[in-house]
Amino acid sequence: MSDFIHTFDWDGTSADPNDEQFGDVVEPATTDTADEFDAVLVGEPYDGAVIGRKGASGGPTALREQLSGIKTHHFDAGPVQSVGDLGDVANLEDTEWVEEAQSLAHTAASKIHEESVFPVFLGGDNSLTYANAVHLLTEDSSLGVINFDAHLDVREVRDSPTSGTPYRQLLDSDLGGGLASYACVGARHFETSTDYAQFVREEGGEIVTAEEVGEDSVSAIDTALESMGDVDTVYVSVDLDVLDAAFAPGVSAPTPGGITTRELFRMLRLVASDPRVAGFEIVECAPSLDQNELTVKAGARAIAHFLSTLGGGR
Repeated sequence: MSDFIHTFDWDGTSADPNDEQFGDVVEPATTDTADEFDAVLVGEPYDGAVIGRKGASGGPTALREQLSGIKTHHFDAGPVQSVGDLGDVANLEDTEWVEEAQSLAHTAASKIHEESVFPVFLGGDNSLTYANAVHLLTEDSSLGVINFDAHLDVREVRDSPTSGTPYRQLLDSDLGGGLASYACVGARHFETSTDYAQFVREEGGEIVTAEEVGEDSVSAIDTALESMGDVDTVYVSVDLDVLDAAFAPGVSAPTPGGITTRELFRMLRLVASDPRVAGFEIVECAPSLDQNELTVKAGARAIAHFLSTLGGGR
């Protein structure tokens, strides 16, 4: 049985032949052909571990639909090209337990890693972040994570993992050398318990608040990158609730006081230029909770901005 299933047909939406869009350049891929592309998309239609409002299982399809109509040209980097789509991780929506979903996603992510392919995961809820990144914990390579998020997501795992536990799972893991560095960018005041903030500090993690991003987004992302120290590999996650609720109402937990889309896009381009980056994800996009497609538009353009730098620097 295949680990992936293709569920989307890519096609540009413009009648103008000069309008090259992602729908015109993204090609279907398999694990055998994935290494022909600068990056491959991987859908994870799952929201069984969401603490708040569900709806993120519809994220992968909505993000693809929105991305297909976005033009590929970036004024500084030129057009984005060489993107494949592996399809969705198979059978995720049929799982009964979060651990089962994490196992399926982990198996799929490991196969991508074995092919030395750069993955862009389309979530799906934040619980699968653990599965997407844990295979990067090896004896030969130290791992750091930069998490764009309103929340730290370092809750203790009690009965089962949730969308609030992925970084606790990574930090507590005894695989390889464990997670060497963790930075949360865009964290919001009054959204995290004191115990969890202290836990991150005790683990040597970095917390960059939404206020700090608003004051100077370049300095904010520089702080996060500096906190990675000399790690060999960096994994980048974007929980769309890092955006202010005005920009991203279609998430599990929208709240005011977040960062803007422009700030997010700029920081993603700076992060993507780091040669240590080995994976990227967009999570918690819930189209059924969205308003005027604001959230899915932000998520799709975040992917485009990230890919524009990734393709140009590799």
